[in-house]
Amino acid sequence: MAAIWGHHFPLVIVCLVSIRGLCPLPTTAQVPGTRPTRPLRPRVFPSEAPGLPPDDYYEDEDTVTSIVPKVVSPAARTLQRCDFSLCLENQTPCSELAASTGCLCPGFTLHDTPPLAPDLTSVLWNGSDVVLQWCAPYSYVTAYVVTVGGQQRQTFGKGQRSGLVGNIGHISKVCLFAVNEAGDGDESCKMYHPRNRSLPLTAGLVGGALGLLLLVLLAVLLWRHRKQRKQEASISAHSATESL
Repeated sequence: MAAIWGHHFPLVIVCLVSIRGLCPLPTTAQVPGTRPTRPLRPRVFPSEAPGLPPDDYYEDEDTVTSIVPKVVSPAARTLQRCDFSLCLENQTPCSELAASTGCLCPGFTLHDTPPLAPDLTSVLWNGSDVVLQWCAPYSYVTAYVVTVGGQQRQTFGKGQRSGLVGNIGHISKVCLFAVNEAGDGDESCKMYHPRNRSLPLTAGLVGGALGLLLLVLLAVLLWRHRKQRKQEASISAHSATESL
């Protein structure tokens, strides 16, 4: 038996080699668009191999970074409008309120765009001057300019919402517009009708005359009343003398 096996042993070797050539061992295939897989190196700890560099302390050379999504609380998602009015003077800018509280500001045009027209709400005489009141536009503003009859009369700061423009002696068109670095904005205008300032004087004179007349009447009535009492007293004394 040993002799037969020894006789055929070279033939068996040749067959095995031929079979291996026809059926190659499986190799690692790479799918297009994917990274090739690499065998993991054995995990080695510093205590077992103190001479190895730190990279060999890991099973793979790639570093995986985990991305944790930002969690927003329900309170932060509750958005509210900023407590900001376009008609009140010298307020904290809405942009600062939004930065500090997270509130929402209305949309404003930027500094590179001419501002929109402000809302001129009233032009009234206050007894000594004509006073204007207005609301700001939804724009970036550096100043407000007032014109009377087409002529520039007064300039106000960006935080103001009212101002005095002096005396206007005749019917005039009063306009207000905002300005910034990009130029002048559109106007908001009202017609001003001056009050008749002689009417209060006339009313005062009439009232004074009526008051003086009333005082004269009261004085006359008082004088007549006293005179009548004296006459009655004199008549009574005369009657008493005759009776004696």
